[in-house]
Amino acid sequence: MSIKTSISQSIMTVVVTRPESLNAINAEVMGGLREVMQEIVQNQQIRGAILTGDGEKAFVAGADIRELSALNKEQSLELAQKGQKIFKSIEDCPKPVIAVVNGFALGGGCELAMACHMRIATENAKFGQPEVNLGIIPGYGGTQRLTQLVGRGKALELLLTGDMISAAEAKNLGLVNHVVPTKQEALDLAGKILTKIVAKAPIAIGNIIRSVNAGFAFEHAGYASEATHFSECSTTEDFKEGTSAFLEKRQPIFKGR
Repeated sequence: MSIKTSISQSIMTVVVTRPESLNAINAEVMGGLREVMQEIVQNQQIRGAILTGDGEKAFVAGADIRELSALNKEQSLELAQKGQKIFKSIEDCPKPVIAVVNGFALGGGCELAMACHMRIATENAKFGQPEVNLGIIPGYGGTQRLTQLVGRGKALELLLTGDMISAAEAKNLGLVNHVVPTKQEALDLAGKILTKIVAKAPIAIGNIIRSVNAGFAFEHAGYASEATHFSECSTTEDFKEGTSAFLEKRQPIFKGR
C-alpha cells in the first residue's frame, strides 16, 4: 500500500508511503489519494486531516519520472487532468487538510502540499517546481496555486528557474504557515490547530473553505491551459532529453525542439 491512514480523535493522518523513491507520486499514489479524500468527505466521524510523507527525507519528492517519461501526448493530458481533479478534491474538501512537510516537496509534491488548506514545514524542508529542468511544466495545478500563494513575479522566478527554496524562505513568501524544528513537532502543531478547528461548527468551517476557494475558481482557464501545455511538452525532444538526463544523473542538453 502506498497510502497509510489512521484516525485519532476525529482527525485522520494520511501518509504517502513509498520511501524507496522518496514518496514519489505514481498512479497508485494518485488512486490512493482519491479514495482517501472520498472517505474523509463521506465519513462523518472525520473532522479534519493531516497529510504527510513517510520517513524523514521527503514529504513527496515529485512525480515518478520513469512512469511519466513513458506517456504519449494523450496520456499526458489525461494524467494532468486526473491529477488536477484529485488535488482539487483536497482543496475543496469541506474539512481542513494540513500538509506536514519534512524534507523534499518538489514538483508534484509541492503541488500536493499547495492543494492542502495549510502547510507546516520542518526546518529541513525544501520546496520547488523543478519541472523545467526536465523540459516540461507542472501539471497538477502548480502554475496556478504557486501564483496564488506567493504572487506572480516570485512564482514565475521559481517556475522558470526550477530553484528550490528553504522552509524559512517559503514561510516568508506565504507558502508555509509555520516552520518548526522536527517532524514530530510539525505533526503535534498540525494536531493542535486541527483540534481547535474541529471544535467549531462544521457547516461554518466547510462554508469558509468554499467561500475562500470561490475566489480562485477551478474553472478558470489557467488550469486547462496548464494541462494542455503539460501534454504538449511531453512530446518534445527536450522532454525526452530531460528525463533521460535525470535518470542517468547527468546534465541535460536542451535544443528547443
